[in-house]
Amino acid sequence: MSSKALDFAGLVTAIREADAALAEQASRAVNVSLTLRNWFIGYYIAEFELQGADRATYGDKLLPELSKALRDQSVSNSGRRQLYGYLAFYRAYPQIVRTASALSAQVVSRPLLEEKVRTLSAQSPTAPAPDPETLISRLSYSHFEQLVELQDPLQRRFYEVEALRGNWSVRELKRQIASQYFQRSGLSTDKAALAKLTHADAEPATSRQIICDPYVFEFLGLKPQEVMGESHLE
Repeated sequence: MSSKALDFAGLVTAIREADAALAEQASRAVNVSLTLRNWFIGYYIAEFELQGADRATYGDKLLPELSKALRDQSVSNSGRRQLYGYLAFYRAYPQIVRTASALSAQVVSRPLLEEKVRTLSAQSPTAPAPDPETLISRLSYSHFEQLVELQDPLQRRFYEVEALRGNWSVRELKRQIASQYFQRSGLSTDKAALAKLTHADAEPATSRQIICDPYVFEFLGLKPQEVMGESHLE
């Protein structure tokens, strides 16, 4: 059986499609790793606060002291406010433990994660939620930063679903939250028409946006000016 030979146009198309698909795959892989890394940091902090052997020694000074120790160890994105954000992220998204257990068995002991999965499974969710694996594979940590700031779980769930549905960029998610899309949708007599209008002009996320996220730069040990310098040299 012989396959049809590529012509030049077909060659260009095949390479372009392979480049786009694998660039997307690479950016998603980095994003998932970064999101899980930040979730694990929040998880470790929460566990220490609950049952750390010397937790009483630190008290309210835990995050400043931890930030200093991590920076001394050259751990990226470990400022006090960032650590607080990771802790808030873990508390807002405990269900990520299911994905963390499957993807990161070597990061934390499996018995600890399995206990968290059992505990979470015993709790009834307030509303149907997107699958955790879908959340972390399609939303960047910068998306989660915006979502964690929403105190109402129902409102947070609404923006999760809409961001996934429209493949919103972080900038678009911030814009929709600022425009009170959730509240406007609740008051609207034609929710479908409002949703159609909202998504028609929404800015979609791209793999380039994900990989250029400042969190990703620091996670990979890069500085934006270093990347700029290499580009200018070329």
